[in-house]
Amino acid sequence: MLSINDLSYYIGGRPIYENANLHIKPKDKIGLIGLNGTGKSTLLKIIVGDLKPDGGEIQKSNDCTIGFLNQDLLSYQSENSILEVAMEAFEEALHVKNQIDKVLKEMELDYQDSQIEKLAKLQERFEALDGYTMEAKAGEILEGIGFTTEELSRPLKTFSGGWRMRVMLAKLLLEKPSLLLLDEPTNHLDLPSIQWVENYLRNYEGSVVVVSHDRRFLDATINKTVEVTNSQLVYYPGNYSFYLEEKDQRNEIQRNAYENQQQKIKQTEKFIERFRAKATKARQVQSKAKMLDKMDKVDDVVETTAAVNFKFKFNQQPGRHIMQLENVSKAYGDLKILQNTHAIIERGDKIALIGANGKGKSTLLRIIAGTEQVEGKRQEGYNVIRAFFAQHQLESLDLENEIIQELVQAGTDKSEMELRGVLGCFLFSGDEAFKKIKVLSGGEKSRVALAKTLISEANFLLLDEPTNHLDMLSVNILVQALDQYMGSYVIVSHDRHFVSQVANKIWYIEDLEIKEYPGTYDEFELWYSEREKRLAKEKTADNNMAAAKKKAEPIKQEKKVNNNINGETKALQNELKSLEESIAQMEKKKKQLEAELAKPEIFGNFEKLAEVNGQFEELQQKLSKSNKEWEALFLKLEEA
Repeated sequence: MLSINDLSYYIGGRPIYENANLHIKPKDKIGLIGLNGTGKSTLLKIIVGDLKPDGGEIQKSNDCTIGFLNQDLLSYQSENSILEVAMEAFEEALHVKNQIDKVLKEMELDYQDSQIEKLAKLQERFEALDGYTMEAKAGEILEGIGFTTEELSRPLKTFSGGWRMRVMLAKLLLEKPSLLLLDEPTNHLDLPSIQWVENYLRNYEGSVVVVSHDRRFLDATINKTVEVTNSQLVYYPGNYSFYLEEKDQRNEIQRNAYENQQQKIKQTEKFIERFRAKATKARQVQSKAKMLDKMDKVDDVVETTAAVNFKFKFNQQPGRHIMQLENVSKAYGDLKILQNTHAIIERGDKIALIGANGKGKSTLLRIIAGTEQVEGKRQEGYNVIRAFFAQHQLESLDLENEIIQELVQAGTDKSEMELRGVLGCFLFSGDEAFKKIKVLSGGEKSRVALAKTLISEANFLLLDEPTNHLDMLSVNILVQALDQYMGSYVIVSHDRHFVSQVANKIWYIEDLEIKEYPGTYDEFELWYSEREKRLAKEKTADNNMAAAKKKAEPIKQEKKVNNNINGETKALQNELKSLEESIAQMEKKKKQLEAELAKPEIFGNFEKLAEVNGQFEELQQKLSKSNKEWEALFLKLEEA
């Protein structure tokens, strides 16, 4: 489909790519990975022709169409509704629709057989282009990535940059190019939307190249991995987890080959040095020297991991309770965010606040920080020292400061040597500590701001989307830093791998209340999935029961009028009554078990959870069987 051959590209004499090669085949799902600054986004721009390579060529088949989602689309605005903007993907169908409208208007004034024939052909073409379903398809994808039905008619310009990016993603998916290029598509998506896009891409008929720092997203969507490293494109035939294992094996082989060669070189050099002055060994010395000159050197493994090896400390230990919220309510006009909700943050809590956008996660974080006015009681604990990280804080960095100066201004008593050690952990080594803030990339600024937050000696951290703009290595460093941090924190993040590594409690907002799951994200995900399945089963059973009762109601009225009830009918009625009483008892028991399952001490104890859940499933099966018996019995009674 598309071939990259001997690609070279330079920026200021520095090679980004040098004789790099890659072949993209139909239905390939490729994850393009690498450290920030290695040229991932650059490669996508070269493929679409926005940048011209300095060497090599890119060949594509005649039927290859390319769609490109990049961060530049954040600035796109339009007076049209988001539904209309998404439907621009159906360019030809819209053109045919305009022609149909034109013909219909002409026929109002001049009705001819030729126009009827023309209209029929246009309508046939419109149907072939799925014109009659394009609005439904556009609406389905927009709602899949987080828009409500009511929002579909709102103009694009009224949405923020992140939501406009979602619209452009929807448009791109509707275009269905044979090669889809996605640059950090999850940056502006919440968890439900990410999961929807994952499912869509898994079933996408074309090829996909995606740049992302979200490990779980990559594992769920790709079947091949390409790493940008040392100006090359290194191919791995599997998803991101496969890449990690395979790379370890390749590195081990390369490391052994390097060490063996270095040992051989030392032995050869030692021989040359020892016998250089001996005439009888002259030919052997020359031969060994030539062998060294011609030897293909094996490169040592370049480590792309980093370890955090400094200790976070704070002078004041907080009390048992960090924060208490009682009967807290928050609304923006008619939009309610929270209502009479309660929550407690205790010392040692490492909380991840998750959920869909618009539910109030960032608002809740600001409430905890004390920067958002609320109804109800917000009580901060004894000796609590807060530090708040959010994306807007990148703008508060002094552009004229050097990185080391920014850390000095964090107000700690660490020496310059200690601060440079901190910067080393955040991938700023050597003289990079003296780089000006104004020359840093977005990811580098995020690392500086995070370093400032973590060394502030606060014993309570609030972190709003801290992994935005960070590559995987930087995310791993942040995970290690938070693992070593002895204080408490609340984190808002849509990165599931990150959340699974750093949280011991999960918060989510549901029914205008703060709900808590006392366990890790992986445990929560399993519990939540089971809960959703159970609720879906209950809804189906309730709907079936309601339908059966509705169907039976007219018959009941008819039977009341009929006073000539024979013996068989009387027996059926008694049996039906007995069964209804049994069903009522089971419904009562079901509610009791539901109440049990909702208790934190139950769903936090997996043995007890399994026991109660087993009882619930058994009861549900009995209830379902009894409802079917009731329906059959009622039909029998109707016949009688």
